Amino acid sequence: MKTLVILKKEIANFFNTPIAYIFLFIFLVIEGFFFQSFVFAEGSEASLRSVFAITPWAFSILIPAITMRLFSEEKRSGTIEILATLPVSDFSIILGKFLSSVFLLLLAILCTIPYAITISIYGEPDIGALVSGYIGLFLLGSAFSAIGIMFSSFTKNQIIAFILSLAVGFTLFVMAYLTSFLPIAVGNFLSFISFSSHFENMTRGVIDTRDVIYFLSAIIMPLFITQKTLIKRK
Repeated sequence: MKTLVILKKEIANFFNTPIAYIFLFIFLVIEGFFFQSFVFAEGSEASLRSVFAITPWAFSILIPAITMRLFSEEKRSGTIEILATLPVSDFSIILGKFLSSVFLLLLAILCTIPYAITISIYGEPDIGALVSGYIGLFLLGSAFSAIGIMFSSFTKNQIIAFILSLAVGFTLFVMAYLTSFLPIAVGNFLSFISFSSHFENMTRGVIDTRDVIYFLSAIIMPLFITQKTLIKRK
């Protein structure tokens, strides 16, 4: 229940300010442009792989923008001290804030469902690939959210939190594209820890437990570090 209270508070904060509306507007403009360009304008196959391919790049910028304030603003305004004295565990605070960003993420993803319905009407898409692609988007976005919250807990400056989470999230995603320029052993390691290699498996319709475990680890570890940061502050 305490987590739910934090969750409702943060969701209300998102929608009482332009943050949520700007996030959803920019996200849907990007998605709509690439859906129209690659699926209809170029007459490609009935799939959303082109949309799935561009979404992580949008996430890497937009998600840090919505998570940067979750702890930084509390620190800047001094309300983090009030939270620390309330009978609410650090875990409940972190989970509530994390779930609020995931709620906004899920809302954005659900807004793209009409794309899937459209290609189902005009073509015969691989339903398995669509479902696994959406699962991959959710897990990837959740990992970006966890990283953003972690960096937000490090500093009271929202811009610094944004830049750090953007840099780390972007780096984790693009590392797999650099493997061809590196020794095989290094390339294999970077490919393994890169978001993109695990996400692309899902966009092809493959849900491997190793990829799911990887993303769950990429979510849990930043949240664990966030909890340690709050304990250290106390």
